[in-house]
Amino acid sequence: MINRFLLLFLCFFSFVAVSAQDVSALDFLDTVIARHDPDNNWESFKGDLVVTMSTPNKEDRVTDLHIDLPSSTFILSNVVKGKKHTTKVVKDSVSFFVDDNQIIDKEEQKTLRFNKERALFMRNYYTYLYGLPMKLKDNGTIVDPKLYSKKINRKWYKVIKVTYDKEVGKDTWYFYFNPKSLDMEMYQFFHDESKNDGEYILLSNIEIIDGVRMPAVRAWYTNKEDKLLGTDVLTVK
Repeated sequence: MINRFLLLFLCFFSFVAVSAQDVSALDFLDTVIARHDPDNNWESFKGDLVVTMSTPNKEDRVTDLHIDLPSSTFILSNVVKGKKHTTKVVKDSVSFFVDDNQIIDKEEQKTLRFNKERALFMRNYYTYLYGLPMKLKDNGTIVDPKLYSKKINRKWYKVIKVTYDKEVGKDTWYFYFNPKSLDMEMYQFFHDESKNDGEYILLSNIEIIDGVRMPAVRAWYTNKEDKLLGTDVLTVK
């Protein structure tokens, strides 16, 4: 069933954008943000989440997340070889723990593959993806003023195209919204769009967490090969 869906997806996906009339992308962004976060709860979001990543031919990986945006705190934990590895980020200060014992020695951090740059990346990664589409209002985000329409599998989507200031990122992103429900059902990024590289992510099973609409299931595929990279499932701890 999944393979059949992907075949239809490839057959009907069109990269030819048709400009939507009357409504700008920025106006539409305000509309979909009101749908996903009607009470502006994202800015004060504080919660404990569990992300279970399923990857072909590998064991599932379970990651516990604590996100506290008002205090700029992000904590990520998972089990590595029977031990609990935790990374804590407060603003841009990073601490590492194994079974709740802080690891201070730099060589031991290196051996355990603790890395500050990686920690900040994971903080930004999770808060960005689960904070969409609200995060498209962040500084450094360049929203194409033209609202596009694209047809995928005989279904039309409203599409927002986004690039970034060079200090923020180099990729080009597209965000796909159901024109009736206004739910975000897919996003896609390219490192170099002319090469059709990057990935697309199918979103499903919307959950309302602390007043914010979030996709509970995200399935990741390569743009070029249409290869399944993995599926992650979000639950509330």
